[in-house]
Amino acid sequence: MSEQLALQLKTLPENSGVYQYFDKNDQLLYVGKAKNLKKRVLSYFNKEHSQGKIRVMVSKINRLETIVVNSEFDALLLENSLIKKHKPRYNSMLRDDKTYPWICIKKEHFPRIFLTRNVIKDGSEYYGPFPSVRMAKTLLEVIKSVFPLRTCAYDLSPKKIEENKYKVCLEFHIKNCLGPCEGLIPESHYLQNIAEIREMIKGNFGVAIKSLEQTMTFYAQNLQFEEAQILKEKLELLQNFQTKSTVVSTSITNVDVFTILSDDSFAYVNYMKINNGSIIQSYTSEYKKKLEESEDDILQSCIVELRQRFHSTAKELYVHFDLDLEIPDVKITQPKIGDKKHILDLSLRNAKEYRIEQLKRIKIVDPDRHSNRIMEEMKQLLRMPVEPRHIEGFDNSNIQGTNPVSVCVVFKDGKPSKADYRKYNIKTVEGPNDFASMEEVIYRRYKRLLDEDEALPNLILIDGGKGQLSSAVKSLERLGLYGKITIIGIAKRLEELFFPNDSIPLYLDKTSETLKVLQHVRNEAHRFSVSHHRTRRSNSSFQSELESISGIGEKTIDLLLKKYKSVNRIRSLSLEELTEFLGLSKAKILYDGLHG
Repeated sequence: MSEQLALQLKTLPENSGVYQYFDKNDQLLYVGKAKNLKKRVLSYFNKEHSQGKIRVMVSKINRLETIVVNSEFDALLLENSLIKKHKPRYNSMLRDDKTYPWICIKKEHFPRIFLTRNVIKDGSEYYGPFPSVRMAKTLLEVIKSVFPLRTCAYDLSPKKIEENKYKVCLEFHIKNCLGPCEGLIPESHYLQNIAEIREMIKGNFGVAIKSLEQTMTFYAQNLQFEEAQILKEKLELLQNFQTKSTVVSTSITNVDVFTILSDDSFAYVNYMKINNGSIIQSYTSEYKKKLEESEDDILQSCIVELRQRFHSTAKELYVHFDLDLEIPDVKITQPKIGDKKHILDLSLRNAKEYRIEQLKRIKIVDPDRHSNRIMEEMKQLLRMPVEPRHIEGFDNSNIQGTNPVSVCVVFKDGKPSKADYRKYNIKTVEGPNDFASMEEVIYRRYKRLLDEDEALPNLILIDGGKGQLSSAVKSLERLGLYGKITIIGIAKRLEELFFPNDSIPLYLDKTSETLKVLQHVRNEAHRFSVSHHRTRRSNSSFQSELESISGIGEKTIDLLLKKYKSVNRIRSLSLEELTEFLGLSKAKILYDGLHG
């Protein structure tokens, strides 16, 4: 630690603010915010951090700067601004930097309305950004279906129109435009339509619907039924569009909804903007964790970032857990029941679906990253010192004690390594004794690996509960391996995970990828053991039937077993075929014995 940094740590203020860490080359490493700068900054230097990235970052800090502000929320705003400006190496940031579409109402006579990705400060109105082009295009198509708007780029000033500079085009003749270029619609009437469109873009369809209903009624009362029918169809289009996006009570107006879902490496934040009971924007962002960021910290940053990005002025926020954040003039609530809870659940479901979609893409595009993420998750959840890159699973199989067998299946980086599978016939156990069988096979397996100096697994998975696990532990203790290899048992009924010397089982989330890997290992071990047991039973019955034929010895039976596999196949052979394989004498004895 430099003398400059040591002095700075002694004189830190206890106010809310932002701190910045710099390395010896004066490169910004990290920006953080704190309610109490002194406590937060000293926490980096006064304790041993479990995560390697934090230790590395702290070792690089040469000096720090602090900026004191009036409140924690002001600190959050400043932190967000500095991160976007400087992009420090150790700060979590949005993983996308694409430009989002906006709907522009151009500042001109008879304004055009169109999609754009470029916001130009020319006095025009811009609404958005929209999370997807599809959403913006759909809204624009509905607007243009209800309100005929010009698409040409002519200068439709009153002087140009009076001089008859332009003529109506095809758009006028197919009734997509009202012909402002020839003065066929007053500009005041056109601007009234623009005012209604403006409300629709904001999510308030009520004004446009009411206006259409009044005009339709006027036409109907004046017996202009064709015009009334056209407006009726537009009204239905507008109402259908609104219905599709309505998910809660219309009493929920101008609300922002935020939910977060995270794993060890990434966080997924969904933002929904609700107006008059309709979702007018929904966006999910992915954040890469770089240090030990909590969901609370990430969500606070996201709220500031996304509200700024989407220009939200909502005075109420819904979140799904208690959030340590205060925003001036904004109410933050955690709904528990009713329509508000429904919209919160919908937001969380969107975050989950986005995460699943991302994981599927990663699995296809970058399988190594997918495998690394699962291995890291398994290490954390199973309390392992290392990632379980090498897993071995065991299962026993017998029917009423007959032909007891056991198997070992091997998984590497979460995938089966079938070349390394092993079969075991139980030698020292009489009768149906799963515990003793497990003890025997675990000892045989790892005694051999030790003798041959082969690589040991990181994780042993036993198919069974406490009894089978205890038996396996005995063998590891005899070999001096207990404590050097993580060993757990998995019980089928409730998918309970048992650890040695721990009476309380671990229950993982049913959707957990760690549980899915363990289930795959267990199921593969079960399949392999049942297959091995069937083969052994078949061979046993095959052998006993042949042994009953006088004059057929063990060596002959072994030859037949290797070549023909079953008694039925041998019985179907002709005497000539058997003679070719065994010679005339033995072939005749075998043929007569099998055919009575």
